[in-house]
Amino acid sequence: MTDFIILFFITFSAALLGVVPPGLINITAAKISTQKGKMNGIIFAIGASIVVFIQAIIAVMISKYLYHNQQIIEVLEKAAVVIFGLLAIYFFIVARKKTKKKKRIRMVKVSKKGSFFKGIFLAMLNVLPIPYFIGLNALWRASDLMEFTVVDIITFVLGTGFGTFAMLYMYVFYFNKSQSKSGNFSKYSDHILSGLMLVLVIVTLIRIFYKPDVV
Repeated sequence: MTDFIILFFITFSAALLGVVPPGLINITAAKISTQKGKMNGIIFAIGASIVVFIQAIIAVMISKYLYHNQQIIEVLEKAAVVIFGLLAIYFFIVARKKTKKKKRIRMVKVSKKGSFFKGIFLAMLNVLPIPYFIGLNALWRASDLMEFTVVDIITFVLGTGFGTFAMLYMYVFYFNKSQSKSGNFSKYSDHILSGLMLVLVIVTLIRIFYKPDVV
């Protein structure tokens, strides 16, 4: 039982830390919180976290059968370039439209179901957690912290999902509470997201084309 608690805690912590840097999901969660209210931000986070559970399962399966094979990782990276490139263009267009309209930012009533499915949709587009979870799974396995038993897999998956949700909740809570900052953040959130997607495209391209020789 103690081993499972340790596995859950370290996986939870690693997943939480993995969402600390600004990215598509956490910035969107903060944006929804400032524009549509804290509850919609939490619902969005729940939707995104459900997809993370599935991504963690996929990561375990890939790690189990393709421990030393980089083919699937390379496919995911190439797909990420296209997805992040399109998202960068989309958020840039949205930001330009907002600038032209110059509307006052105000809280609007929206369907919580819409926020939930938006969380699912964006999390499905964000494939980068899968390589990250594969790395974690391989590290825990090499350290004898987990095996490919059903209980270990469930513990690992729960740790990743709840760790991701915890950090997303922090983003939602912080930007919703900081009203003085949330106005400016909401105003420039689409510019921030567009820039982040462009950075991710560049980073992913570097990872694809720069493969250091292994001696």
